Amino acid sequence: MKKRLTLEQTKALWGVIFCIPLMTGLIMLFILPLIQSFRFSLSSIELVEGGFDVVYQGFGHYTELFISNADFPRALAEAVVNMVVNVPIIIFFSLFAAVLLNQKFRGRALARAIFFLPVILASSAIANIDVSSFVGALTSGSGSDESNALQSFELKKMLLESGISPVFVNYVTGAVDRIYEIISLSGVQILIFLAGLQSISPSLYEASKIEGATGYETFWKVTFPMLSPLILTNTVYSIIDSFTHNSINELISSTAFKLFDFGLSAAMAWVYFAVVAFILATSAWFISRKVFYYD
Repeated sequence: MKKRLTLEQTKALWGVIFCIPLMTGLIMLFILPLIQSFRFSLSSIELVEGGFDVVYQGFGHYTELFISNADFPRALAEAVVNMVVNVPIIIFFSLFAAVLLNQKFRGRALARAIFFLPVILASSAIANIDVSSFVGALTSGSGSDESNALQSFELKKMLLESGISPVFVNYVTGAVDRIYEIISLSGVQILIFLAGLQSISPSLYEASKIEGATGYETFWKVTFPMLSPLILTNTVYSIIDSFTHNSINELISSTAFKLFDFGLSAAMAWVYFAVVAFILATSAWFISRKVFYYD
């Protein structure tokens, strides 16, 4: 007599069946192209009639990137610097906005929708608008030397006269000048922080109030530690998102499909992948050491 499967075995079998399409797609659409791209990065690709020839040449493309190619190192450095500058601002602004939107006030739902609206409208046509040029065009002809509202000259002057470090002043005024970009890149992070704020148990705030904690102390002793896992999540998301909106992706694409140098383009992609993976691993390791998990 044939032995029937137990309930646990049946569940396990159906789990394997449901995973087969995912694993098939992962192998066919990700693993195999990944291996192929690494093979291309070590080879010279020559287009011939009916296809292409792959001639192995070792790490020649990788050497070319950092010795004779002037565009890739500059684009890579620019992408890393922009990430280092923008991600802390995005995290700070997202947390600040989420705390404000978590308060009770009239029109709170509308305010939340407005902050998330740039994510919905983040089409290439809208995202590529040069805001400073746009505002300058609107205010041109006014005869005012202060028509460019995004340059923050007065704010910079005031901060410098206050004795604040020029490095910090340039960082702040640069963030003000890029306020449209910061807001448009903060929608998802605000939503994640907002969900985290609403999941914090009210009993923790009641206990801190009974202990006589001020609002400032409550934020740093209760709210911030409870949100620390989400700070890690948002940091990882922001780093990945920042590396998908820069000139280096256009350089990789143009090298492959305009110059038809697929080997060099694949080498660029692999170096870029290695840099992103290293930054992600380092950031996640450093932040995870400070994360507080509430049981």
